[in-house]
Amino acid sequence: MAQNKRDYYEVLGIDKSADQDTIKKAYRTLAKKYHPDINKSEDAVEKFKEVQEAYEILSDENKKSLYDRYGHAGVDPQANGGFGAGGFGGANGFNFGEFDMGDIFSSFFGGRGASQGARRTSPMQGEDKYLQMEIDFLEAAFGCKKVIALNVDERCNECKGTGAKNGTEFETCPDCHGHGSVRTQQRTMFGVFETTTTCPKCNGKGKVIKTKCDACHGEGYNRRKVNVDVNVPAGINSGQQLRIAGKGERGINGGPNGDLYIEILVSNHKHFTRKGTDIYVTIPISYVDAVLGCKIDVPTIHGDVSVEVPSGIQNAQQLRIKGKGIKDLRSNSIGDEYIILDIKVPTKLSKDEKELYKKLKGIEEKQGDSIFAKFKKAFKLK
Repeated sequence: MAQNKRDYYEVLGIDKSADQDTIKKAYRTLAKKYHPDINKSEDAVEKFKEVQEAYEILSDENKKSLYDRYGHAGVDPQANGGFGAGGFGGANGFNFGEFDMGDIFSSFFGGRGASQGARRTSPMQGEDKYLQMEIDFLEAAFGCKKVIALNVDERCNECKGTGAKNGTEFETCPDCHGHGSVRTQQRTMFGVFETTTTCPKCNGKGKVIKTKCDACHGEGYNRRKVNVDVNVPAGINSGQQLRIAGKGERGINGGPNGDLYIEILVSNHKHFTRKGTDIYVTIPISYVDAVLGCKIDVPTIHGDVSVEVPSGIQNAQQLRIKGKGIKDLRSNSIGDEYIILDIKVPTKLSKDEKELYKKLKGIEEKQGDSIFAKFKKAFKLK
């Protein structure tokens, strides 16, 4: 029931003062978020329907006007006359006899039917489509080209999307006589209500095809399976989108197709971790190399780089290799690679190694307190 529905502005997360551009932007964001092809949560379908319903009302200036005045009851076809109890034909028991609700709305809101008719016959762009594409770490770092197969409804070139042979052969709809709407009567305890609905034969266009186009059989479009090249730029990250123009849902009344938006998902690498344009990699070195220092060949996405490890370096300390990270999409600058050193302490020693470590321990004891002894002194109570 209408009273259980959430406020449409709340559903889209916008203010009542929002303009149509803001409404459309909010709808696109939420439609992508809750689209069942993308969002697999249990409530995604219901939320997607809720967003669609809110957008359907708020994107239509006349429906929006009704909703702003009367709330859900103003746009709910199940309500009494669209206004609920106490409104027209409500609990007050007024009997208006035979009247056309469309005429009443028109007198209040300035010719609603005419504006809807114009929208039905004018070309409109189709809805956008959303997909996800997974690529690996190095493909995201250096860019790649992918080919995806799509079923696309392309506008018929023969009839220019009209569905009529030669694009001109139409005749007045015999059911609505060109009005685009038909009237029906319903008898109630309050009188006879006459309502106006979209003509089902011509879908509100007021005209029907006289001779169907041979190429598309009157549909105005042809469904084709096409291979689409997707150029993935170097430096792209998870969550970013690529736009493929004209590969979305088909247009209306010969209008252009919507666009296809592809959300990129970058898979994790076994060794490299990305933070912005910087790359982090953990490199193991021995206890001896950490004490004495050494030179190591460090792997980067651009190839191995020789790095000097200074003597006495500590565990988890970082070294930077400049310019060996990932390209920035906007500035084309390249990030750095950071080496995180993991100093390994041996768990098994040979007899000779044990003797050497005992000698080192003896030298340490002669020089004074051990590292642990110095640490303990810090906790000595005064």
